[in-house]
Amino acid sequence: MPPFLKLIRPHQWAKNLLVFVGLLAAHQWGEPQAWLAALQMFAALSLLASAIYVLNDTLDVKSDRLDPDKRERPIAAGTISIPIAISSIPLLVAGALAFAWSLPLPARLALAAYAGGALLYNLGIKRTLWLDVALLAALYALRVIAGALAAAIEPSPWLVAFSLFVFFSLAALKRYAELVRSPNDQLPGRAYRRADALIVVAFGSSAALAATVVLALYVNGNEVAKMYGNAQILWALGPIVLTWLARLWTLAHRGELPGDPVLYALRDSGSWLAALALFVCVWLAV
Repeated sequence: MPPFLKLIRPHQWAKNLLVFVGLLAAHQWGEPQAWLAALQMFAALSLLASAIYVLNDTLDVKSDRLDPDKRERPIAAGTISIPIAISSIPLLVAGALAFAWSLPLPARLALAAYAGGALLYNLGIKRTLWLDVALLAALYALRVIAGALAAAIEPSPWLVAFSLFVFFSLAALKRYAELVRSPNDQLPGRAYRRADALIVVAFGSSAALAATVVLALYVNGNEVAKMYGNAQILWALGPIVLTWLARLWTLAHRGELPGDPVLYALRDSGSWLAALALFVCVWLAV
């Protein structure tokens, strides 16, 4: 990959597919305008995220050079200079604003909240114990919320709660995987030590269980019976999600989960199988 493309990390844009979750959950898949608005939010979030990645790599260049994986990033490796990297940030932000300009005001506010949260994360919260995990989870949930608001859909409280717990578990999983694979007693540029691994597992797995409970409570609600003809089939969603998360945690414990668990899931056959099972359950329920 050319150094500049590697710098803005287009493969990370796959995370922004979360903007379509609210549209699908609200059964708005037949609305072209909703899809177009969600696509605009996808583009805006992607460019904004790339600007934040550039800023992150600029601020973290010293600690990145100590990490076995991150030292290959263009700034840490010296293939792109810091002045050139910084000059790309205004261009990426301008592109994000251009895509978001015609979206509803609540969607633009959600995008601004994402930008503010990501900026705070990079300016210091990422070095704060557990607050970094909580903010990462919130930023993932904001992607879901922003996509729904762009399509003029009010985000379901159930969807927001489920997203927060799932992504809290995945953010904790990211830290745990880094602890398992790091040769250092403390993660470079982070507040976690090797001795913290057990407590990270405890809270991360508890969040996975909480997400499953939220999903079960939602399936048991009156709203679901109105939206689905065979709502009983949706009871299978909880065990599928819990099994998927348990598998990722087990792989991380073995040291077999490299990098970001969300990106890993996008190329993992087991995760695709879980996604297929979820799709089949929802299709049969509809």
